[in-house]
Amino acid sequence: MANVMILTDSTAYLPQELMEQYPISILPLTLIWEGKPYRDGVDISPDEFYMRLSVSDSLPQTSQVTVHQYREMFQELLDQGYEVLNLGISKGISGSYDSAVQAQKSFEGKPVAVVDTKLVSMALGFQVLAAARAAKKGASLDECVQIAEDAYSKIGVYFTVDTLKYLAAGGRINSAKRLLGTALNIKPILEIRDGKIELVESVISKKKAIKRMISLVEKGIDGRRPLRISVFHALEHDAAQALLDELKESLGADEAILTHVSPVIGAHVGPGTLSIAYMAG
Repeated sequence: MANVMILTDSTAYLPQELMEQYPISILPLTLIWEGKPYRDGVDISPDEFYMRLSVSDSLPQTSQVTVHQYREMFQELLDQGYEVLNLGISKGISGSYDSAVQAQKSFEGKPVAVVDTKLVSMALGFQVLAAARAAKKGASLDECVQIAEDAYSKIGVYFTVDTLKYLAAGGRINSAKRLLGTALNIKPILEIRDGKIELVESVISKKKAIKRMISLVEKGIDGRRPLRISVFHALEHDAAQALLDELKESLGADEAILTHVSPVIGAHVGPGTLSIAYMAG
C-alpha cells in the first residue's frame, strides 16, 4: 500500500523539527514587495520581514500557490510513490485552494485529494499534524481525509493585532470593523470562523486582549483531552513564550508549540500579532 503524503503550504508555519518527523511537504506562498518576489519562509525570515514591515512605507502584496506549482508538486509526489492529501490555507482567505482544485483535475483517477481546511496558521498546522500522524501509522488516503475533516471541529484559534490597518488594506476584514482598532488603544480579538477572519470583540489594552483570549480558549477546550496548544506571533518573542508557559501550566497541555505567524499571513495582520490555537479531543 502506498504511503500518504500530506501537502500543506507555508502559512501553517510548522516548526522544522515536526516537519522532519512526519510525512509533510510544503508549498510556499509568495510575497511581492517593491517589485521583488519572496517565497514565504524561504527567501525571507519572519523576524526580518516584521522588522522591515514595521518601518516600511509600502505594504507587500501576497500571491497564492499557482495551479502550475500544484501540478508539479502533485506529480513529483506521485512519482515518488505517494498518495497525496492537500491541506492548505482556507478557501475563504486565499485562492490557493481553487488552484489546488484546478490542478487536481489533471490527475483524474490518481490518488490526489484536496480538502478545504477552513483554517490557517497553527490551527491549520494541527489539522495537518493529525492527518500526518495517521499517515505515518499507515492510514489510507481516505482515512487521512476523514481524520483531517474530523479534526476541524476540535480546533479553535484566536488572535489579537496591534492595528486592523493591515487586515483592512488587504480586504480581509470589512472597513467598518477597522474603526474598532483605531481609537483609545482598543485591541480587537479575532478568530477564524467558517474559514474567514471574524471579529469576536474588542477590549482596552493588549494585556486585557491576551487575558480574554485565554478565557475564550479555556471555554472552547471545555476540559477535552488530549489537548494540543500553540502560541504563534509576529515579532512578539517574549510575550509569546510567556503566554505559552502560562497556558502549559494552567491547562496541562499534552503538546505545546511555539512558532511564528508566517510572513504571508503577517502581511495581513502586521507586527505585534499574538495568537493562540488549540486542538482538543
